[in-house]
Amino acid sequence: MADPLRYGIIGTGMMGCEHIRNILEISNAVITGIADPNETSRRFGALACSASNEAPAVFEDYRDLLHSGKVDAVVIASPNFTHIDVMRDVFETDLHVLLEKPMCTTLEDCDEVRMAAESHSGVVWIGLEYRYMAPITALLEQLRAGAVGDLKMFSIREHRRPFLPKVGDWNRFSRNTGGTLVEKCCHFFDLMNLAVGSAPRRVYASGGQAVNHLDEVYAGETSDILDHAFVIVDYECGTKATLDLCMFAESSRNEQEICATGDAGKLECFVPGGSMVIGTRKMRDYREVEILPDPRVAHEGLHHGASYLEHLDFADAIRNGTPPLVDVGAGLASVELGIAAHRSIEEGQPVLMDELR
Repeated sequence: MADPLRYGIIGTGMMGCEHIRNILEISNAVITGIADPNETSRRFGALACSASNEAPAVFEDYRDLLHSGKVDAVVIASPNFTHIDVMRDVFETDLHVLLEKPMCTTLEDCDEVRMAAESHSGVVWIGLEYRYMAPITALLEQLRAGAVGDLKMFSIREHRRPFLPKVGDWNRFSRNTGGTLVEKCCHFFDLMNLAVGSAPRRVYASGGQAVNHLDEVYAGETSDILDHAFVIVDYECGTKATLDLCMFAESSRNEQEICATGDAGKLECFVPGGSMVIGTRKMRDYREVEILPDPRVAHEGLHHGASYLEHLDFADAIRNGTPPLVDVGAGLASVELGIAAHRSIEEGQPVLMDELR
């Protein structure tokens, strides 16, 4: 058996600890280092490792972890606005890296990461794990198999709770997150791009801050995080995609509902959920099919097993020397749509993607 893959975790808040719990369930993997500038977060990270892992080396400065010689790969789960600086330092090494979404908070920083990744010797993987959720995977497979014929419309509805508090309240300001439609919705724009398989041409969006965080003031500054939006994306192939986002809808039965409609039929899936609806125009009927969880999943965690499957593929890419399945191109494309949507809201008009820069 090959030597265990040695992982380092940069940022041990909620998502960093989630990565720890997933990695510890992967065969022949070990966490040998964690880094976070916050003492409480470092303690949480060490505690998450304690169940089935030798005590990792603990660093306050992530750069000490990068140059410790103790890790083969790192997972970056630090605040969004720090991604570019951490990646600049990663690119000074030959380490493999899984960079949490969003890739970066600006187009300029995303472009820098994309260009640097082209010459980096390690695997550079972007953490867009929603594509690994069983209902979504099943829907994408049916699309590829031609279940709806020629895809004409693709819609995603996410109705959920507000953003959770973060260390230092960094996620209460768009300058730190990239904005809600980058921070949260890059997942959905990635799914749109996957499903449609064409270049986005134009984005229209309307959104605002109606309910959440309105009375939250930090150091004299009021939170500016959007809590609802509608986004329409026109693709070059003629397909149209939509996002319906509401972050004050804790009472929803499903957090996400995804629908793909073509000239021959329609698909619907739900998260959480164990079924998919397949309809055909010819028969004018529909049937509900059960979606079984992937038997490889050893830890369901916060994303219904998606993060675990993502880590399996990340580890395989490292061991086999193969390209990442979720690369910097996908990461950049998902952020581009989020930034275009924010710009459309701010300007009150459509945004053409070829005029985004």
